Amino acid sequence: MSFTGFPDEAFLFYEGLEADNSKAYFTRHKQLYEEAVRAPMLALTEELAAEFGAAHLFRPYRDVRFAKDKSPYKTHQGAFVEVLRGIGLYVEVSAEGLFAAGGCYSQAPDQVARFRAAVDEDLTGKPLASIVQELMAAGYTLAGERLKTRPRGFTEEHPRIALLRHKSLYAGTSFEPAPWVHTAEVRERVAAAWRAFAPLVEWQRTHVRGSERPGA
Repeated sequence: MSFTGFPDEAFLFYEGLEADNSKAYFTRHKQLYEEAVRAPMLALTEELAAEFGAAHLFRPYRDVRFAKDKSPYKTHQGAFVEVLRGIGLYVEVSAEGLFAAGGCYSQAPDQVARFRAAVDEDLTGKPLASIVQELMAAGYTLAGERLKTRPRGFTEEHPRIALLRHKSLYAGTSFEPAPWVHTAEVRERVAAAWRAFAPLVEWQRTHVRGSERPGA
């Protein structure tokens, strides 16, 4: 099927799931999930694949084995184009609308070490600072897991201490469920955001790389 947007039922489905996150609700509305959420997301990512690569759609079920929150279902549908482990491009739909992002979502200890070494070095750290500044100036948000204090071995006076605190780093943008989300315009907006995130993803691909730890 060609992508024509996310129907209003997709957002209504997640509004209902947020109110009743139960197996009974999901089972009762599974066909709605398949038709209004999963099928459009598949169509969207398939049309984006020629430029950005194939995406993996996440399962709707939460892993609750070690979680305090035992809610069985995710309240969003996400898809991820993986460049390297934990590094890539992301899109999701939820009751709040759409979210597109790009960057590094999780890093093994060896990746964190390479990230900080590259941020510390002027030759590689200054280009990342410029990428981040340009993204923020364009209205994108920067997020990721961060230390509350400075990492060991660095001073608070370091010119890129804010970046050095990051254990993961990604850029993102949110779209409320306006009328255009029901049209193919979604594809162009997600593509535009992913293109903007490309320099950040490429920097991480080059300097952070995949984890070299066995089994990581």
